[in-house]
Amino acid sequence: MDINDLIAIVKKKLQDKINIESIRIEDKSFLHKNHVGNQEGRFHLKISLISSELKNMSRIESNKKIFKILDKEMRDSIHSIQILIS
Repeated sequence: MDINDLIAIVKKKLQDKINIESIRIEDKSFLHKNHVGNQEGRFHLKISLISSELKNMSRIESNKKIFKILDKEMRDSIHSIQILIS
């Protein structure tokens, strides 16, 4: 999968399932380039979002919700996610 396709899919899935005021997704795969576990076709994403829905949850609950929504992408295309909620 191409990184731009992955970002579009992740953005749409999150916006469809969570009330989000603003979302920005960045490819940070270069951070894992020389790591032992780095695999071709698996990406590192930084997701920055503004969501009162998630902000009212505990950090664990909000992250669980995001990971559940992105389950397929986590198994197939995502190596790592950094999540910033405000």
